[in-house]
Amino acid sequence: MRILHLSTVILSLLQSQATSGAEDKKHKSKPDDEPCTVHSTNTGAFFDLHPISLSPPPEGKKAHKDQRLESWHAKGHDYPANFTLNVCAPVLENLRNVVGVDHDHWKNISAFYEQDGRTYSIGMQSSKPIVRGRKLVLQYTDGSPCPLSVKNHKRSEDHQGAMIEPRARVPQRMPRGHEDDDDDDDDDDDDDDKKHKPGKSRNRSSTRRKSALISLLCERDPLAPKASVAFVGASPDDCSYFFELRSQYACGGVSVAQQTLGPAGVFGVIALIAILVYFVGGCVYQRTVMHARGWRQLPNYSMWAGIGSFIKDMFIILTSSCGRLIPRSRGYRTLSTTNGIARGSGGRGNQSDDENRLIDQLDEEWDD
Repeated sequence: MRILHLSTVILSLLQSQATSGAEDKKHKSKPDDEPCTVHSTNTGAFFDLHPISLSPPPEGKKAHKDQRLESWHAKGHDYPANFTLNVCAPVLENLRNVVGVDHDHWKNISAFYEQDGRTYSIGMQSSKPIVRGRKLVLQYTDGSPCPLSVKNHKRSEDHQGAMIEPRARVPQRMPRGHEDDDDDDDDDDDDDDKKHKPGKSRNRSSTRRKSALISLLCERDPLAPKASVAFVGASPDDCSYFFELRSQYACGGVSVAQQTLGPAGVFGVIALIAILVYFVGGCVYQRTVMHARGWRQLPNYSMWAGIGSFIKDMFIILTSSCGRLIPRSRGYRTLSTTNGIARGSGGRGNQSDDENRLIDQLDEEWDD
């Protein structure tokens, strides 16, 4: 009964451990929580953009032969600048004269363009791709400040001549008695202007900043480069920029589940289950079919009972055989000064007499 109770306890512990492990897996971080990865709930595809996320080589080490040492580039075509960007990481280039961005934040810029010797950021680093329907996009925000008005930007200089100048305002004569009222109105307007002056600092703090939106498209051509970026367009106020990035890594795939147990762990679990099945099944058979009680309920009880004596005999055999190989201490033996010497000398004399007799006998045989 004790054996059966022990086996049921072990099985219940294993079952509880398995259920707790399953719950832990549910609460563990999903692949979506890893940077630069996302899982589509619509198609079930898993996107991992790490292969096209560029990073500089470690300090003191040389770059690999196939490692890219510059960020991805896109031509502006009709736009008066070319663009440089990276995926889920800052650009690899050393930036200078970035407009409207603190120097401490230059190392976090993931997309920019240069114009008239100045660098304009169009977004800070973001490592969270987004799946919108069937589209995979990556958005960068908090770039350089947007221009205050379109006419102040170089792209709209050609259109300034087409702007209609406002008509000159013709002063109207006011009847007497109302001139003082006009002066009062002017004073009120001045007061209003003074009240609205502090609002300028408030507008500065809420300045709109440039941003970039990258649409990642699947490229199934095996001969195509790792990634290719194309500039699509910009908003009329030059505040938002749109790109297309084609890569085989934007096609999606199946997420690789992390293996919690190694080969040795899997083998150990299988062996443990086999041992439990052997003992529990044997105990049930011996008890129900053979009507055994006590320790005789164990399967192959005679074999397990003889294991103890077998181990004891093997231990004795091994220790006795190993004892012969141990070198013994060798030293001089003490001899007595009287009888030992006489016996020793007498023994030597007897041996020499026997040798002489043997020689004489051989000589006689040889003469014959």
